[in-house]
Amino acid sequence: MHIEKNVCDSIIGTLLEILGKNKDEIAARLDLLNMGVKIDLQPEYGQRRTRLPPGPWNLSRAEKRAVCNSFYGMKVPEGYCSNIKNLISLKDSRLLGLKSHDCHTLMQQLLPVAICSVLEKPARYAITRLCFFFNAICAKTVDVSKLDKLEEDVVVTLCLLEKYFPPSSFDIMVHLVVHLFREVRLCDPVYFRWMYPFERYMKMLKEYVQNRTCPEGCIAERYIAEEAVEF
Repeated sequence: MHIEKNVCDSIIGTLLEILGKNKDEIAARLDLLNMGVKIDLQPEYGQRRTRLPPGPWNLSRAEKRAVCNSFYGMKVPEGYCSNIKNLISLKDSRLLGLKSHDCHTLMQQLLPVAICSVLEKPARYAITRLCFFFNAICAKTVDVSKLDKLEEDVVVTLCLLEKYFPPSSFDIMVHLVVHLFREVRLCDPVYFRWMYPFERYMKMLKEYVQNRTCPEGCIAERYIAEEAVEF
């Protein structure tokens, strides 16, 4: 659950250049220079300023606006996810305040649709493969005989991401994606173990609190009142 959120934040932050979540910064380009790789993406020093050549992941202003408009215009069933419109700043072309379940929905269904016409094909293909992987690993029914094939596919997917995205994108959370299949083999499907139901229940209990000085009493009284009415 948290792996999916961190990977989603990293991808969306890099595509939309969100401050604090963007993995494509001057330090990442200097790493390319120090390692002597991806010469076409290394910083170019001029007399007054340093130029960062655009990479496969970079979007123009119009493309960022198109991605945000795609999210803004999507209509989903009630209860499917939170209202994405409230999380989008069309003025700045950013997504802010994403919760774990929002990232879960974006990675599995919405992100491949939003980027289908803006990114270069290799980078788009790598992100879409990663989204399909999360969709398969979070399914309610997992075919054990296909886990080995899915594990091979995700390794190839991470290699594609490494090929088309900056090295700074590959932190420990991205590396942990490879080990999710081992958890499925040992602990059964992911939906048996994620925290979404408990987080929704905690949100409901927090809404019961009207007096901040006595939160436990408010929760107990409201719970008993609702139980008496619905009995």
